[in-house]
Amino acid sequence: MRKMTEESLKSAFAGESQAHMRYLIFAEKAEKEGLANIARLFRAIAYAEQVHATNHFKALGMLGSSAENLAAAIEGETFEVEEMYPAYNAIAELQGEEKAKRSIHYAIEAEKIHAELYELAKKAAAGGRDVDIEKVSICSVCGYTVTGDPPGKCPICGAPSGRFKEF
Repeated sequence: MRKMTEESLKSAFAGESQAHMRYLIFAEKAEKEGLANIARLFRAIAYAEQVHATNHFKALGMLGSSAENLAAAIEGETFEVEEMYPAYNAIAELQGEEKAKRSIHYAIEAEKIHAELYELAKKAAAGGRDVDIEKVSICSVCGYTVTGDPPGKCPICGAPSGRFKEF
């Protein structure tokens, strides 16, 4: 693929991905406001944006085998933990942005766990098998991730176990 086309598709992928997430967040807000049909509309169009992002991702040749995808995921999570979030935190610290610092702290702590879980899955995939994990529980406040049942209280943000979503 020629460079300008590749850069255009990467930009489109980023835009569609952000729209997907933005619309899901908007849907949650509409739902809380009792606007079920608006929430449904946001979710439906969020799915369309996901379809667009997926098409761009595939056209870019960025979808590999599960083992390759896990390697890419580990690389991304490690970058976030070691470089991206520490730099963003330094900026937030310098500018006294407490909400940003808290959000970054939540993310960096969860990303460390994500990299470990992906590494476990990558080893299994390299052996030609699926990873042996129980359910995955995610704190809806900070993103803390644990396999199995959630703890009584989130170790990152202190949220009660009822705030965890199971997968």
